Amino acid sequence: MTIKFPVEENRPFYGKFWPEGVPHQLDYDYSWTLNDLLEDSVKNFPNDPVIWFLDTWVTYLEFNNMVDKFASSLYMMGIRKGDVIAIYLPNSIQYVVSFYGAIKIGAIPSGINPTYKPGEILHQIEMINAKYIVALDSLYEENITEIISKWNFNKIIYTNIADLASGMSKIIIWLGKKLKKIPTGKVDHPNAISFLECLNIDPNPPNVSINPEEDAATYIMTGGTTGIPKAAILTHQNLVANSIQAELFGTRQRDPENPDMILGPRTAVIGVLPLFHSFALTAVMNLAIRVGGWMILFAKPPPVEEMLEQITSLPNPNGMIYAGAEILFQRIAVLPESTIAKYSKNGKFPFIVCISAAGPLHDYVREPFEKKTKAKLTELYGLTETSPGVSGNNLYGYREPGFIGVPFPGTDWNIFPTDNFDDGPIKIIGEEGKGEICTCGPQIMKGYLNNPERTAATIKEWDNRKWLLTGDIGYMDEYGRIKIKDRKKQLIKMAGHSVFPAEVETMIGNHPKVLEVAVAGLPDKKTGEAVKAWVSLKPKEVGTITKEELLSWCKEHMAKWKCPKYLDIINQIPKNIIGKVQRRFLQENDPLYEKKE
Repeated sequence: MTIKFPVEENRPFYGKFWPEGVPHQLDYDYSWTLNDLLEDSVKNFPNDPVIWFLDTWVTYLEFNNMVDKFASSLYMMGIRKGDVIAIYLPNSIQYVVSFYGAIKIGAIPSGINPTYKPGEILHQIEMINAKYIVALDSLYEENITEIISKWNFNKIIYTNIADLASGMSKIIIWLGKKLKKIPTGKVDHPNAISFLECLNIDPNPPNVSINPEEDAATYIMTGGTTGIPKAAILTHQNLVANSIQAELFGTRQRDPENPDMILGPRTAVIGVLPLFHSFALTAVMNLAIRVGGWMILFAKPPPVEEMLEQITSLPNPNGMIYAGAEILFQRIAVLPESTIAKYSKNGKFPFIVCISAAGPLHDYVREPFEKKTKAKLTELYGLTETSPGVSGNNLYGYREPGFIGVPFPGTDWNIFPTDNFDDGPIKIIGEEGKGEICTCGPQIMKGYLNNPERTAATIKEWDNRKWLLTGDIGYMDEYGRIKIKDRKKQLIKMAGHSVFPAEVETMIGNHPKVLEVAVAGLPDKKTGEAVKAWVSLKPKEVGTITKEELLSWCKEHMAKWKCPKYLDIINQIPKNIIGKVQRRFLQENDPLYEKKE
């Protein structure tokens, strides 16, 4: 066995709640890179599909050929190992080809949020020093043109969203562009080349030596909710290990109601989440490739019924996995029964397993979702800095609300004092042993790019192992499971009490008329900080309750110091492109917060 990151077998999480069939340790060939991950599936599943996008199917063999051609073109442009290639594309065949084509020659791809504006794009490009970019033609004309005078690109590779959509008729594509249903843009940069031209060569990529432990596979931006974004360095070891951890955790468990169903080859992974984000990077793209499955890609999150209509029209040879943020599952949970029945077969949705991450999963979403769809919805926990998977709840067995499950194979975790990591793990079990959640394993990032101070503050050594300080506050129970209370930086200090926004959000979310909640602290002269809640109501309940009535309900159902002092009913809780609630946006745009400044 090759166990590079052993975890002691007496750890409490290997007991009552450990999923049956899932190994404790992570045993694989640590010399593997992401290139090996792809080559293994090409060898085993050459004619199986790897991507569906815009009515177009791509097999593993076809995809690998495109990757080799694109890698060859990049090398001919002068791109070498360690050079950074920005990918400014929505989910598409081109995104996946660009990513794997870059790593084929040892270059470092870095996805850019396609909703970013020029200033945000320039900030990321400067931080990662990207001299090359693959961009959507319409996004180039809209945003990149504004920063051309401020940044010198050696080469710009441009593409239209429909360039590789061979499954669509040329007439439909022509009409789509003419009617502006398919966005287009002009790219007139002297160093520009089309994506299609990059594929119009014989594949001859060089053999590049890659050290999986040391060499970066990607730079991913992180920290946007707590400060200026930083670039996390994720190595080949990080991403390969995490995709195998996810495979073991997801495919070794068995549904007692359907024991013959084995997720893996030809299982579809629904790609609504954007691939520039670490969650989709691993849970959609790399996991699908690792297990010999296929991705159903959407350029942007479609309306829920449009998505359901699309996926139910596709073949389903071995089940579907839907990975998303809580809001995506909530949109299905609130659908009427008649709509649910329309997209169900034998009373079940095509989803076998649904994974919620990028924020807490509340029972008021999970329970109606599972009841209506008959699919299993469970919560996984992770961070960009952990590639991102750290832990998960049972897919089919008992799941207790509030806990983030057990760590992935080969992963350890502990609760450390929030103000003194060097004291070692807290020994107290239960809520009295609250502290900062810290984790270690092969998925822990190498560090933050060009930021040794933040790296040293985030990654520390204890017991001769490298631990990542997550910034999340929680406690461990007697079974080794962890319950998160909240982010360390989002803790509200109210008259000596510690108020956890997530806890207050859960309480208010239990009101039958409430759809979503966000809670944050605002400055208060008397108590230091005051609790404020922003609430959106279920569509049928709008106008049926006032904020005063809701505040009165809060006072009846929670301790005085947890109860919001202020409450606003708003149309919609703001979220980022992943679906994560933007507490900080609400907080900073509140008049009371501005007075503090």
